[in-house]
Amino acid sequence: MRVLVLGSGGREHALIRSLAQDPQVTALHCAPGNVGTSAVADNHVLDPTDPVAVVELAQRLGTRLVVIGPELPLVNGVADAVRRAGLLCFGPDRAAAQIEGSKAFAKEVMAEAGVPTAAARVCKDTDEVRAALDEFGPPYVVKDDGLAAGKGVVVTVDREHAERHADDCDRVVIEEYLEGPEVSLFALTDGTTVVPLLPAQDYKRAYDGDEGPNTGGMGAYTPLPWAPPGLVDEVVSTIIQPTVDELRRRETPYVGVLYAGLVLTPEGVRVIEFNARFGDPETQVVLDRLATPLGGLLEACAIGGLGSVAPLEWRPGAAVTVVVAAENYPGTPVTDDPIAGVEEAETVEGAYVLHAGTKLHKGLPVTAGGRVLSVVGTGPDIAAARATAYAAAERIRLRGSHYRTDIAAEMPR
Repeated sequence: MRVLVLGSGGREHALIRSLAQDPQVTALHCAPGNVGTSAVADNHVLDPTDPVAVVELAQRLGTRLVVIGPELPLVNGVADAVRRAGLLCFGPDRAAAQIEGSKAFAKEVMAEAGVPTAAARVCKDTDEVRAALDEFGPPYVVKDDGLAAGKGVVVTVDREHAERHADDCDRVVIEEYLEGPEVSLFALTDGTTVVPLLPAQDYKRAYDGDEGPNTGGMGAYTPLPWAPPGLVDEVVSTIIQPTVDELRRRETPYVGVLYAGLVLTPEGVRVIEFNARFGDPETQVVLDRLATPLGGLLEACAIGGLGSVAPLEWRPGAAVTVVVAAENYPGTPVTDDPIAGVEEAETVEGAYVLHAGTKLHKGLPVTAGGRVLSVVGTGPDIAAARATAYAAAERIRLRGSHYRTDIAAEMPR
């Protein structure tokens, strides 16, 4: 099976790495890719949001399956174009991808499906914003309705900050604040059947102690020994399956991976958000633990055959990933800085490095984005995996870079 993966981040490198281990996958291509994907796949210069260019490349390569990594191509309808061309595609069509593309749409779907989530108000002007902030009170949760690369959400007790963020958005969703530990759960679906993956926990704030602005994610770990028994089954039955069923009822069947960002509140599980693709950096740790060949699973979703897939198998132990970010991230990151020490990091037993914001300059890797590398540590338990990840991260040399030192340090009670 020849596979084309669209995207250039750490999520895509993790997908490529996992697909490369599947004996059914005979050729791997990535567009546009990064320094890391080029080691295991053929990279192609391409705008992944251009449906015509994607279809032309996939046809020229004789691709069996197109896997769409980032959200923007999905919301732009790239999956629609790929399917119209008669190719298999892993990723929802434009209409279903609005589950991430519009938070207001997601709230509407959840309401129709009876999915538990935070109370919210969709606001189109200043008066509506002020009224919603008054209604819910602090901490204020203000979300840009559209795509914002993981940085469109502000959670703050500062009323002025909340109002400024809302003023910067065309339309916003103001929500009640949900108290409790957060969990990320991916579920594969062919539009009817749902197969959950391992739950993970990620860290959105830029700095230790959950300080600083929200980012696309600074680290993650799995499994979650503190999660209540039956959590995954509960989420599938009360959240994922009803959402997939509702989208199918609307004649916009959802094919791909549905990411549910969850809060375990004292009143029960609640949805913070849905994403229409694998989350980053949780993908890096979840796929590390997956023993079932990935290519066959993604193909089963694309052909509507997920119901006949055998139960998933998982490697024992744990995985922790630590994101090394460029100087000034999550603001405007410094690019074109040389990256060194990746090979040294991978000499640490149980560790490896996934590339995200990287490119080659005169044959050497340099920074090309905010989140530059994901350093993954594995081990028999979370403590061992964490120690491995940080031992490897310490060997990365990148001027002005930073990473959190408390990933997986403390477990929720």
